[in-house]
Formats: sequence, C-alpha cells, structure tokens
Amino acid sequence: MPDLMRPISLLIADDDQEDCLLTRKALEAARLHNQLEFVADGVYLMQRLQQSLQNPEMALPDLILLDLNMPRMDGRSALQAIRNHPQLRHLPVVVLTTSREEEDVFRSYDLGANSFITKPVLFDNLVAAMQSLGHYWLSIVQLPKHPVA
Repeated sequence: MPDLMRPISLLIADDDQEDCLLTRKALEAARLHNQLEFVADGVYLMQRLQQSLQNPEMALPDLILLDLNMPRMDGRSALQAIRNHPQLRHLPVVVLTTSREEEDVFRSYDLGANSFITKPVLFDNLVAAMQSLGHYWLSIVQLPKHPVA
C-alpha cells in the first residue's frame, strides 16, 4: 500500500518561466504541497540527477515533469538519457508539454515516458490536470523509495 503521508519531490524541467510559475500555482491550487524544484533544460536536469547519485544527502526526485521543447538538451534527449542510465531508469517521468503532435506522443512513450500530458491552455484546466496527476501519482501509485542499482 502506498505511503500516502510521505511527501514526494517533483523535479520539473521546463525552460518557460511563465509555464513554471503557472505550474507552481496550479499545484498549489490543487492543494499539492510537495517539494518542487525547477530546472531550465535537459542539461541542468541531468546535472541535478547526477548530483543526487554522487551526494547521498541530495535525494533523487520521486517524479519528473518534463517539457519536450527546451534549449541545449530537449526533453526527448533527456528522457532517453534517463532511461539509458542504470541508476535513473526507474524514475517516473511524465511529459508535460504544449505539444499535441502525435509523433511527440508516440516518441515519448517509445523512449519510456510513464505518461504524456498536453498542458491545458486555461489555468482552471491546468489545476484540474494537476489534481488528477497528483491523485494518481501521490495517492494511487507506489513510488520507489530508493534508487535501484
């Protein structure tokens, strides 16, 4: 049974500061008060994950929300790097992007995404999406507590 009282940490990779602010506000409006951390692209995401592996005091995130279209290293490349890394491949990754392209949906799942969510345009719909995401990932799913080597 999942530990419903355990707060989870969300690592959100998105280069759009406005989207990050809206996501933070939507999570708050959805009453999901978990640890949030933001990185601006796939390079920073991978650096943050590597830091967690090298420093036992810096825990890996429980869930990654990943935008596809970012500079330097996009979400597709970051997802592929996560899935190819033996100590990171267990991490749940939810693609959260503005894309509605069928190719992006297919490729994301092909690369190992756990879910694909198109960012709603209206704030109320984003709050509803965060509530659903929170209910599923925070209340229903059992997340790993420790990395699997």
